[in-house]
Formats: sequence, C-alpha cells, structure tokens
Amino acid sequence: MSRNGQGPAGTAVFVGHFTMPRGTVFATHTHPVHQLAVPVRGLLRVSSERGSWLLPPSLALWIPAGLPHLTEAAGDAFMHSAYIDPARCPQITWTEPTAVAVGPLQAALVEHLAGLGLPDEHRSRAEAVLLDVLTPVPVTSVAVRVPRDPRARAVADALSADPADGRPMSAWGAEVGAGERTLARIFVAETGLPFGQWRERLRMQAAMPLLADGLALETVARRTGYASASSFVAAFHRVVGVTPRQYFPSRT
Repeated sequence: MSRNGQGPAGTAVFVGHFTMPRGTVFATHTHPVHQLAVPVRGLLRVSSERGSWLLPPSLALWIPAGLPHLTEAAGDAFMHSAYIDPARCPQITWTEPTAVAVGPLQAALVEHLAGLGLPDEHRSRAEAVLLDVLTPVPVTSVAVRVPRDPRARAVADALSADPADGRPMSAWGAEVGAGERTLARIFVAETGLPFGQWRERLRMQAAMPLLADGLALETVARRTGYASASSFVAAFHRVVGVTPRQYFPSRT
C-alpha cells in the first residue's frame, strides 16, 4: 500500500493505514486525489502553505487533491488515510484544508472501508455514507511564522522553549538590543501578527501536545503562561475556534 493515494479501480474511497512513531515525517508531497487524514491514536500535525493543523482522534483533515503538504507524528500515532476520487464526490467542494469531526460513526466507517475483501455493494454503500457525514468543524490553523530578523528570532526561540514567559515587549527589546517599537514592527512585518497575538498562537501550539497527553487544564494553563484554567480556555477558544473539551473530547 502506497502513500500516493492510488487504490483499486472503481474504488471511490481507498483507505491506507500507517503506524507513525513519534517524529515520523512524510515530507512535503501531493496526491492526485483528495485525502482525509484520520488519526486513530496519538497526535498528527499536517502543514501546508495554507496553515498547520494539530489533529487528535476527534478530528480529521480534508486535504484537497494537488495541495502540497507535510504530515508528521507529534507523538506515537496511528493514522488511517482515506484517499477519495474527486470525480466520485462532486458534492464536496472544499478547496482549502478543512477540519472535520470524527465521531464513532465516521471512525467506524473508515475502519470498515480499510478492511480487505469488502463486497463491492457493501463498499459503495459505506463510501456514500462516509462522504455524506463529513461535517466541518470551525477549527483555525494554529500555524505561527518564525521571524527572520535575528533579534526577533531570539525572542521567538526563547518563547518556544518557555511559552509561559510573560515578559512584555519592552523587556524583550532590552534583552535583544532593539527598541520596543522596532521589535514590534519586526514581528508584524515578518509574522503578519502583532507580538501579543503571535505569542498567544505559539502558546496554543505548545498546549496541544499537553492536552493530548491528558494533562489537567490547570496544569496546561500554568505551563503555557495563563493564570487560571478559565483564562486558558478563553484564549484557546479565541485562537483555535473551539474549546479544549471540544477539541479533545476524550481527554479533557
């Protein structure tokens, strides 16, 4: 079974499966068909020029045909990858990577279609139902651009190592030898975000693996620079689009 998405002739949905130890990376590639990346366990990161998504088993990512993307395991993971013939799903018109919900029904259908020797009529019915129950979730990419300027890059590296560091821009400027306003302009110019928003996105990236590991909200909040679980939940919802409980329903 290959990662190029090629399945048996006449198959609308071909499901492959991949065991991905922590750190496994499928370098940037494309598929001639749509892909639905479905984490069965662990945490996956899918990145493209359109953004970056961290996916627990409650979410999958629809990746349009032809879109260059990279897939990696943020922890020990197992992934089902459903490859979908665009000609067989004209009702799905998503042209951007789209997060979709994975509940018991969707998970069971993908698992069913991964089986070998499925009779054609059974496969056709399951394929139709799966495509019919893919429901978008309003999840936003948590990608953050790393600035190139060495002064801003030093700040970015320090915050990546310790996202709970809450020093203001003025303190960072004094540390790296740049004026506060100069450093602020660099962050906007090179990341597209004001420093405060950039740091908040970085903190959400740092929080995802901790939430996936089942840490308490209070612990995650403290490790990522928030005074309380409620302030962390509010920030998570503001950045990601859903609450931690909605993103990791079986964990938080």
